[in-house]
Amino acid sequence: MGRKPTGRPTSFDIAYAAGVSQPTVSRALRGDRSVSEKTRAKIQQIARDLNYTVDKNASSLRSQRSNTIALLFFEDPTPDQSRINPFFLAMLGSITRATADEGLDLLISFQRMEDDWHVQYQDSHRADGLILLGYGDYTKYRERMDQLARQGTHFARWGSVSSDSSGVTVGTDNVGAGRLAGEHLLEQGRRKIAFLGHADDHYPEFAGRYSGLCSAMVAAGLEPDRRLQFDALTTEEEGWAAAKALIESEQEFDAIFAASDLIAIGAMRALAEAGRNVPGDVAVVGFDDIPAASMTTPPLTTVMQDITGAGKILVETLLAQVEGRDLPPRKLPGKLIVRGSSVS
Repeated sequence: MGRKPTGRPTSFDIAYAAGVSQPTVSRALRGDRSVSEKTRAKIQQIARDLNYTVDKNASSLRSQRSNTIALLFFEDPTPDQSRINPFFLAMLGSITRATADEGLDLLISFQRMEDDWHVQYQDSHRADGLILLGYGDYTKYRERMDQLARQGTHFARWGSVSSDSSGVTVGTDNVGAGRLAGEHLLEQGRRKIAFLGHADDHYPEFAGRYSGLCSAMVAAGLEPDRRLQFDALTTEEEGWAAAKALIESEQEFDAIFAASDLIAIGAMRALAEAGRNVPGDVAVVGFDDIPAASMTTPPLTTVMQDITGAGKILVETLLAQVEGRDLPPRKLPGKLIVRGSSVS
């Protein structure tokens, strides 16, 4: 099919070598899933052999697409000046690789929730769609997402997957992951398990983790004690303050499940200051498996979220919207990483 090769490689030359039509080559080189994976791989290899490169400007003019995805980070309280949750920084690498694999450019932007970020990108044709990471209070964030959906903006977000989510959400199965953490602590003989982290509609990911913990306790014949739940956001200082309040409450507890690793690290500091041994007196489990989790003393047991899978699925989900296809929300399983903070 097609015409014979010319001196300078073109998409028609690739089509001739691959035995397909030129439109098929164009779709394959931009990662369109309507072309089979085997055919895409064959076409991409021929393109490399011919030293063929896509003219992105011409392609964008034809498709009315920018071939760019915007990744929006939202500020989180941090002890340094980064204002970015380290878990989301870790996810950046997988999103960058997934975008490059699709032949797209990635525009990275840092936003404050109160800014008009929801009107700055797709409407101005700076990007074909948005990936959203981080959001703080979900009840405030939800209003912006509803507006994005009403104006037809393509977006995918990392967060709590539920039936009332706006847009397409990819996230960890927080209830299942919380249950894993609870079952592990119960297997270690712990019975009075405290939870550090908000557990309400404002922070649905944390609420899901607490729900999973409670489910594990009920299955073991134990009644969760709401007096052992203390609010905390994702910082070491909040974890320290929540654990200090827990200790000063004089409630008995022999384990802490923290809604994030940063909260857990702060809690371990408060326990050390109070003379409580980890894990002898109190077992501690975190959530996220950030790099610092393996460097605490003792190393922190935690629930690892699938960062690599998350980045790939977020990009695939957004591209499906751009191409007029719908993909359902995705829940990814968490994986328990057992270290010294929970095992005597």
